[in-house]
Parts: sequence; structure tokens; C-alpha cells
Amino acid sequence: MYDTPIEISISAAPTASVIWLHGLGADGNDFVPVVKMLNLPDVRFILPHAAYKKVTANNGYEMRAWYDVFGFTPGSREDEAGVRESQAYIESLISKEIARGIPANRIVLAGFSQGGAVALQTALRHNQALAGVLALSTYLPLKTSLAKEKSTKNQHIPIFMAHGTFDNVISLATNHISFEVLQAQHYTIQWHEYPMAHSVIQPEIEDIREFLRTTLH
Repeated sequence: MYDTPIEISISAAPTASVIWLHGLGADGNDFVPVVKMLNLPDVRFILPHAAYKKVTANNGYEMRAWYDVFGFTPGSREDEAGVRESQAYIESLISKEIARGIPANRIVLAGFSQGGAVALQTALRHNQALAGVLALSTYLPLKTSLAKEKSTKNQHIPIFMAHGTFDNVISLATNHISFEVLQAQHYTIQWHEYPMAHSVIQPEIEDIREFLRTTLH
């Protein structure tokens, strides 16, 4: 169902892992250039590919998707089963990294847009303390279930949230709602806004590098 993830590692013996999820309609190759720009020699980057799904919001067109999308506004119906299926897959990738000798507290989950939603969903519920989570141009899915499902082990996980002020796919207002939910649940968030659309820009990449260096020091 899932293709083999891309792996990038400069070191023959990495001491940390970042599992990085692409956005809707893309694949694991999407963030290969960004990973190379980060130039973090001791980190193994895992870039998985979502399975192909018919996406309702795109007229049922089949594309790589972590879950179905019914709409892009805060009140849109959510594909809970799809979100949880992807969460289970990312959990399996975490387990694989642990089996390869990387402890959970040296693993970061990262994701852009839909991938960022799955990264947040998974990290905040994971039963072992993770190193951090990068949530880029995204939102928090299944908000109403977080309070009862969140893991105490990741209550203090470092969260890097970034969004573009000109994002016309997931609005800044939508992102702020997620930010406020996370704050209400007492998470500590590094918040970043950039003058960009639904994308990633150089100043953001530099901030991501600093976050990863600090988190995985």
C-alpha cells in the first residue's frame, strides 16, 4: 500500500532521525532539496510517500493523500479513519527507527500541509517522548479528540509551527485556530510567520535548521 520511503543520510551512522511527510498530491521527493539544504550530517531523513486516494475536494481525483479532504475551511468534515490510518503508518516508521538504534527522543516528526497535520496528530499521541515536531503550513486535525487522547509523554514536546501570511490554501486564520487549541492544551509552540504563499522559503529553512540543531543537539 505504501511505497518504500526515500532515505537521505550523510553519515554512515546517524544519531537522529527526522520523518518528513509531504503535502497533498506530492510525494517523498518533494522535500529532498530542502533536506539537502539543511545539511545536518548526523541526521537520517525518512521521506515517506502517501498512498493513492480519491480526494473528494478535488472532484474525486486520485492522488497521493494522507487522508481524504472534504473542504479546506475549519468547519469542514474530516476523514477521521484516513487520518488515523496514516497515523498508524507513521507509528510504524517510528518503531522501525527505534529498531535501527535511534531512540524515540532523537526522532522528529515533520510535515508540510496535510503531512504536517498527520505529524501533529501522531506526535501528540505517541506513547514515547519524541524530540520535536515541525508543523509547516498546516493545521491540527481531529481537534476535539486531542484532550482525551494526548500522550503525557509528549506534553512538553518542542513544536515548530510556521505559516505563510499569503497562504490561500490553508489560511493563516485556520492555522491560528489550531495554535489556540494547542495553547489551551498547554503545549509550548515556537510560532513563525513568513511573507509567503502555501510554500517554503529560505528564511524558514534557516529557522528549521536552527530548530533541529537545538532539538537534536
